[in-house]
Amino acid sequence: MKADLHLHSTASDGRFTPEELVRHVFQSGLTLMALTDHDSVDGAPAAIAAARAFPPLEVIPGVEIGTDVPHGEVHVLGYFVDYKSAGLLSRLESLRSGRVDRAQRMITKLKKLGVDIEWRRVQELAGGGSIGRPHIAQAMLEKGYIPNLKEAFNKYIGRDGPAYAEREKLTPEGAVQLVIRAGGLPVLAHPNDIESIDKLLIELKAAGLVGMEVYYGLYPAETVRRLKALAKRYDLIPCGGTDYHGLDTMNEAALGSILVPQESVDRLLALTRKKV
Repeated sequence: MKADLHLHSTASDGRFTPEELVRHVFQSGLTLMALTDHDSVDGAPAAIAAARAFPPLEVIPGVEIGTDVPHGEVHVLGYFVDYKSAGLLSRLESLRSGRVDRAQRMITKLKKLGVDIEWRRVQELAGGGSIGRPHIAQAMLEKGYIPNLKEAFNKYIGRDGPAYAEREKLTPEGAVQLVIRAGGLPVLAHPNDIESIDKLLIELKAAGLVGMEVYYGLYPAETVRRLKALAKRYDLIPCGGTDYHGLDTMNEAALGSILVPQESVDRLLALTRKKV
């Protein structure tokens, strides 16, 4: 199976609706995809239904949950989650509310820096989905304050930027446990820049982590080799994907350009069968 296990739709900060994303994924030659929107599983029903028109493509219902650590962020992916779980839906709704508050505070900070964008336009760009920093970046790009989306993060709204604002988050262990309670498989997302990664992996493995991204986005070969060795050391399934949003073709991997090894897919599927 040709798999990409990290994809975003308009249910959070992706460019394409779940249905459109499914079509693009199929056209790229993939046969397995995980829809992993930020703090949202709202796109899962539509994506699963749309995939029926594109056999043999299958959709894994997933989520990407942002968490806080002392000097940065850690994101946890959940695969095969029960997207109808009342507990999961309630907690994700709370996290999305935190995203709204953070976005509004960022816009206030940007105005003090001479970058005047409208909250209404950010909402329009989100299209009813989970609001994220890429929507703020898009609004900035539209008004000519930045030459590309990456510049928004580098200069303004990245974690160390003058317009950055915190939001309500779980701990990494809390996110792992939330995924497990929803019947899913927790996997650490884009781990390359995480400080004290060994310590974190030991803690999350004890909490129930089953995998970590190795084959990710634009990671160079040397990074992939290092992360693969790290996954082996802690007996974690080496997963991955493009983290495709469809917003910035210059700075994100293209659909079909990152493939998760069949062995990893088989190990994930074996874990889901154990749950049945």
